[in-house]
Amino acid sequence: MYPAGVRYAYFGKIRMLSINDIHTPALVIDLTVAQRNISRMADYARQHNLNLRPHSKTHKSLAMARRQLDAGAAGLAVAKVSEAHVMIRVCNDLMLAYPIVDHARAAAIADLAGRKSQMVRVCVDSLLAVDVLASAGQAGGSVIGILVDLDVGFHRTGVPTPQAALELAQAVDRAKGVRLDGLFCYPGNVSGQAARQTASALAAVQDALSQTLVLWEQHGLRAQIVSGGSTPTALQSHQIPALTEFRPGTYIYNDRNCLSHGCCLPEDCAATLVCTVISNAVAGKVVIDAGSKSLSSDRLAGGDERSGFGLIVDYPQARIVRLSEEHGEVDVSQCDTAPALGQRLRVIPNHICPCVNLQNTAWMLMPDGTIESLPVDARGATW
Repeated sequence: MYPAGVRYAYFGKIRMLSINDIHTPALVIDLTVAQRNISRMADYARQHNLNLRPHSKTHKSLAMARRQLDAGAAGLAVAKVSEAHVMIRVCNDLMLAYPIVDHARAAAIADLAGRKSQMVRVCVDSLLAVDVLASAGQAGGSVIGILVDLDVGFHRTGVPTPQAALELAQAVDRAKGVRLDGLFCYPGNVSGQAARQTASALAAVQDALSQTLVLWEQHGLRAQIVSGGSTPTALQSHQIPALTEFRPGTYIYNDRNCLSHGCCLPEDCAATLVCTVISNAVAGKVVIDAGSKSLSSDRLAGGDERSGFGLIVDYPQARIVRLSEEHGEVDVSQCDTAPALGQRLRVIPNHICPCVNLQNTAWMLMPDGTIESLPVDARGATW
């Protein structure tokens, strides 16, 4: 994946730098792969006349957000208010894919919505959220766009029925300081390889959305936006005709979960954590310098405990079996040849989003072989 030697601009000077010279653990993003992933999803959106709203929680990077917008993304999804305050520097159409029920966050959103030429929307699933956002909008002299969150099977957030969605939409329509913009869903219950994402599962999402939209229309309400999607379902979004936009996030980098779900091939994984073997003192095991502070402790989604904490690219039979803060313990008993002490390894994280959030900066491998620092601009955006 990486060339033997690369150039790095260091305090204004250009010098040759081997990947082995980078301090580890280090998150390295192959820009060629990431850009290919960006272009592929943008092409799909254009082909199917869908708006693409990438979820920025994966990369948390202004530079990567610009690349997605330059490729044709209609706007960005963000996870939290503080992330919105970062991404609004490059995007004037943001959707907060997270319900707000407290006055402090609502006031911060109202401030963003009141800025010239900014479009800010929030998904909600309660009357309390509507009341809090409406109060903030009125107090701030702004109007906040609202999408009603409908549960289509994942059972995390979202009102449970089309009737409940109608009642919430009517409350939004009556309130001042907010504006009813549409319907929101997250089909996280539809996962696995595309061929196994059955027509019935996708049809169930479509049925829930269409029932709600018909009910709204019967009561004089309109959904300008119907927003759904995830990386596993992204390329099946056209099979849910009610959608006007979709919100994949992980696709820009991909990860081991995407590999296991069949969403991508190994060559589509743009992000790897480069680490160093620091100990081989215990038989059948090596220890790397990447622990829970670098890889995160997320297990493989839908996998068993034996799946480990990441895929070691050059030693696929190895298993990262235990993480402490600074150490990753790797079972190499099934490997024909064990990694050597001091050797650099590349790990595809199970879940790239928290892994990115654990880094202050990443390294970006450019097409010409140079390496550039990539700030994780929205790191720690938790409120």
